[in-house]
Parts: sequence; C-alpha cells; structure tokens
Amino acid sequence: MAIQIDGDNLSLEQFDQVARGKERVELSSAAVAKIKKCRLVLEEFIHSDKPYYGINTGFGALAQRRIEKKDLKKLQKNLIKSHTAGVGPNLPADIVRGIILLRANVLAKGFSGVRLEVVQLLLDLLNKDINPLIPAKGSVGASGDLAPLSHLAMVLIGEGDVVYRNREQNSAVAFKQAGLQPLVLVEKEGLALINGTQVMTAIGIFNLREAENLAKVADIAGAMTFEAQLGNPSPFCQEIQNVRRHPGQMESAGNIRQLIKDSPLWASHQGRKKVQDAYSVRCIPQVHGAVRDTLKYVRRVLEIETNSATENPLIFPDQKIILSGGNFHGEPVAFAMDFLAIAMTELGNISERRIDRLINPASNMGLPNFLMADNGLNSGFMIVHVTATALASENKSLAHPASVDNIPTSANQEDHVSMGTIGARQAREIIGNLTTILAIELMAAAQALDFYELKSSPPLENVKSLIRKQVPFLNEDTRMDVHIRHIAGLIESGRLLAAAEKSGSPLQ
Repeated sequence: MAIQIDGDNLSLEQFDQVARGKERVELSSAAVAKIKKCRLVLEEFIHSDKPYYGINTGFGALAQRRIEKKDLKKLQKNLIKSHTAGVGPNLPADIVRGIILLRANVLAKGFSGVRLEVVQLLLDLLNKDINPLIPAKGSVGASGDLAPLSHLAMVLIGEGDVVYRNREQNSAVAFKQAGLQPLVLVEKEGLALINGTQVMTAIGIFNLREAENLAKVADIAGAMTFEAQLGNPSPFCQEIQNVRRHPGQMESAGNIRQLIKDSPLWASHQGRKKVQDAYSVRCIPQVHGAVRDTLKYVRRVLEIETNSATENPLIFPDQKIILSGGNFHGEPVAFAMDFLAIAMTELGNISERRIDRLINPASNMGLPNFLMADNGLNSGFMIVHVTATALASENKSLAHPASVDNIPTSANQEDHVSMGTIGARQAREIIGNLTTILAIELMAAAQALDFYELKSSPPLENVKSLIRKQVPFLNEDTRMDVHIRHIAGLIESGRLLAAAEKSGSPLQ
C-alpha cells in the first residue's frame, strides 16, 4: 500500500521511506478535495482588478508592476526560467526525491491554488523513478529555495534535465518514455512550485536521521574507549544523572551502563579503579546528552516544517481571501541546522580527545605506544589520529552559523535572508566528517581492547567482532584509509548499532 499524503500528517520516517525509494506515494482523498477547492477559489480572483502578488503582479522588487491579463500564464513560465540559476554539483537522488515529496505535501495542504495535475505530476516523478538534476548551490533560504526548486519546476514543464532508466536526458524525452505529459503552467502555479523551504528541509531531515544514528554510535565508541582506558564507572551512575535531569544526559548515561554491563574486563579492575577519568571519558553523558537534546529540538522543527504551508501568497478557501506573508523565510530551519552543526562538531571534538587518550603513551594505561606492539619500526595509529584531528578542525570552520549572515537581494526588497540551505549543506559535510572520526575511534578502541586478555561486555564484544570481520588486529603498519572506510560503512548502514543492540535492549 502506498503512503498517502494530505499536507498535514507526513512523518519523518515516511519521508525516509519515500526518499530512499522504498515506498510509493499517493494523494489522500481529502487532499484531492482541498486542492480542487482552493483552485476554484483562486479562479474567482484571477481576473480581478485588485493586485495579488505573483498572480497578476511581478515578483520581488517588481511586485508593484501589474501584469496584463493576456500575459498571466506567460508570467509563470518566465518566472521559472529566470529563477533556474542553481550552480555547483547536483544534489544526490535521495535528497531530490525528498524535495519532491515535501513540495507535493505542501501543495496538498490546499492553500496554493495549483491544479490537481501539478501535484500528481510531482508524485509521478517519485513513483516512476524520474530523478531531476538539481544543483546544490544558489539558495539564500528566503522567498524559499528559489533557484533549486526552479530546476525542479523546469523538469515539470519539459525543459529540465533528469536521470531516467540510468540515463541523463531532457525531461520531455523521459516523460514520453514514461507515458507522462509536461505541464503548461497557468496562473500562480510557477510561484507555487518554487516558493518554499523544501530543499533545506529535505537536506535537514537526512542530516537529522543520520545524526540520531551517530549519537548512539558515539555512545558505543565512548563505551569502548572507557573499557580500554580501564575507566571508573561512577560518572554514569543513575544517582548523578537524577540531580541534573537533562533528558539527553540520562539517556546517554543509561546507554553507557547498558554497554559495559557484565564486562569481565571492567570487573577485573574495580578493586583498583581510578579516582577520576579525563573529561572526555568522565563527561560523556553531559556532552553526548546535550547533543541528544539538541537533536530533539531539530526533530521538532523539521516535523513542523514538513507539514507547513511555506509559500506566498497563501489562499484561504474557506474565508475566500488571499494573504501575502513570509512563511517562505527559512529562519526556523536555518537555526536548527546551525545548532545541529554545532552539536555534531562537538561529538567529533570529544571523540578526537578520546582517540588521543588511546594512542598517547602519557595516558593510554600502559598500552603500546600508538597501539602497535613493535612501535618505532611501525607508526601504528599515529596518523589516523592526525586525520581525526584534521576533520575535527575542519568541522569547527564549517560550524560557523550560516544564519548569522545576511546579504540583501532583489534590490533590497528581500533584505533579510536565512542562509538556511547553506547551513544544511554545511551540517551535512560535518556529519560526513564525524562519521569518519567515530570510525577511527572505534578502530583504535577495538585495537586497544585486543591487548587485554579479558573480554569486554557482550554488546561491545559484538561490535568488536563485527569490526574484525572488516578490519583485522594490526601487528604491523598497513594502509589505514581502507580500514577507516570499512568501519564508516558499518556506521552508515546501521550494522554497527545493530551489533551493539543484539545482546540487549535497543539503545536510547
């Protein structure tokens, strides 16, 4: 059964299923009725002598220019052509599918005034696996993601580029092969297709779902390093969390307790345990927990934005009014992406510090220098730590908030913009770097644990066993980038998290 959209109830999990090509999608009967009703109301206004933005006026700084009735349809096509100005590499196909779904869901709310066939053609793109080519750069995140969404709209009118049946081709050619017809845009439809935050939101949802996985993986990596450091478990006790009560802190501490439970290695050194560990180990619940609480905020913003009407003007059929406003402004998503970027950067920062504690002879609890028994002849994990340091440093630059920037556009009519799409792309880059940093920590922690005769806990032994299927214990120097990529793949696929959860309850 296909996922039904109505503009109000699309979940982030359903978004993920459609964006990754695992589910078909269709309009609910309620959405069909809302779309038709709104179009009928709009048609009552189309030929009015009263100016309505983007319907019988120009756009942006040209909003005061009235357009003759005979040119209203041409106005919409010209809008799309002029705004198709994106540059840079094309967005990945799964993100593009997410953009299409979000745009269709917005139109399904019934406040846009488009005809039913506009929304249906968007869904046809998804269900027939026609993937528009949308450049990643060119949006300032206000008045909507105008440039990238215009590349999508160009596809709908048969003048854009797509990938269909593994071939890059013009959309008109692909439509003919798929049994579809390009749109001839009528009043308001061009504006309705490009005025919204769906590009930054789609990227943001992918960022969030990957970040939620990484938050759990960071707890796993931290627990493995704790074990290899012969750590003191008292910082993870429930009593400590209860007197601060941040939800994320309590979740992270609970995960660590679950991950180290029943560890023979941990039990062996409790009679001579350290008084305290370094902050990067001792404060895992506080740092990882703050990240988790940030992700909860980001999720709430994206859940709201996914089912929001984000264009201008909006048509309210029940009241029979057209109102101009600013729902296209991306500030809520922009802030969320900047916060997410900062949180992911911090996960990388603390992981890098734990990697240093594993390889540094000043702090690695008597393990071999750089985790290699025959060190000197072998450099061991020396340079993978340098790689982690480089990525952590790069993330600090990428984490500079995009939303604090502003360059007025459209002859100062659009004089404050969100830069939310830039923030979403920066956060995505940070997430990729963080995945690699955590992969390095996991690889180093697995190497360190193999120097002990006693085993760790069942969950962590499951993780180490999975890693060992891809990366052997290293007795001598070897090419490290391949090993890093293998573990990063285990993280991204969800297999590493599944291994940690195999012996017990799901991590929080």
